[in-house]
Amino acid sequence: MTSVDIAERDPEIFCEGLVRIFTVADIEVQALQGLDLVVGAGELVAVVGASGSGKSTLLSILSALDAPTAGKAVVAGRDLPSLSARERVAYRREVVGFVWQQTARNLLPYLTAEENVHLARAIGGDRSAPQRARELLDMVGVADHAGKRPAELSGGQQQRVAIAVALANEPRVLLADEPTGDLDEHTTAEVLETFRRVNRELGTTAVIVTHDPAVSEHVGRTIQIRDGRTATEVLRWTHTDVEGREHAMAEEFVVLDRVGRMQLPADYIDQLALRDRVRLRLEADHVGVWPGDRAPQQNDDEGEAS
Repeated sequence: MTSVDIAERDPEIFCEGLVRIFTVADIEVQALQGLDLVVGAGELVAVVGASGSGKSTLLSILSALDAPTAGKAVVAGRDLPSLSARERVAYRREVVGFVWQQTARNLLPYLTAEENVHLARAIGGDRSAPQRARELLDMVGVADHAGKRPAELSGGQQQRVAIAVALANEPRVLLADEPTGDLDEHTTAEVLETFRRVNRELGTTAVIVTHDPAVSEHVGRTIQIRDGRTATEVLRWTHTDVEGREHAMAEEFVVLDRVGRMQLPADYIDQLALRDRVRLRLEADHVGVWPGDRAPQQNDDEGEAS
């Protein structure tokens, strides 16, 4: 079963027509422009995009730190725009866990790794099973450093402790904002493998927001945001041939939103010099796209983007 099948069957995150408008000095900036997003329970998804694409705004809404201007956002059955202030606090304590790029937002510097996990569980209202903190640290591979404070840990170790803290109250959804932004390539791979292990062993739905396209190689589904809307998706899977050898496979799709809009890949637009108006022609099994100053011929496939 593919990630898309999971998402359509049992969505844990559902966004439809999501709009977020900020007003700065009487100027309106539209960070999200009708974004649609479906993430199934148990999926591990990367959301990528350039600076200003809207990915951080999306994460703020999913974490209930911000509210959309319009549209629908439902996470684990909670309709986020309708939550009261008290319900938003409970949502952040019980439903979602967070891993931020900055250590200062994840860990208290004067507590050890184990004490940070204990504190998160206490804040969530659970003071039972004190061994759970050590179990979580063991799951993320830093149990040997349970007695160390953040300053005594490497960047990768700090982020793995942060994942344990985020999981302290057994959230249904784990949200990560640039969790590998300050790490080298080797350490990035270790942290991403930790997300995969947590997703695989606990079944926790995880969304990693990043500007680094290399992160997509470690997840089954990558969603690209461009200009405040989901633009493309890349699905990755493993294919076993007749000789039993495994091959990594990937395919990119353009996302068609619920009102029929889609964003063509930038290299298609540049290569075909598509500007302003374009010509479309419906064929039996595809749609042809041509520059507006060129009339498509009956059997002309050259220059077609489908």
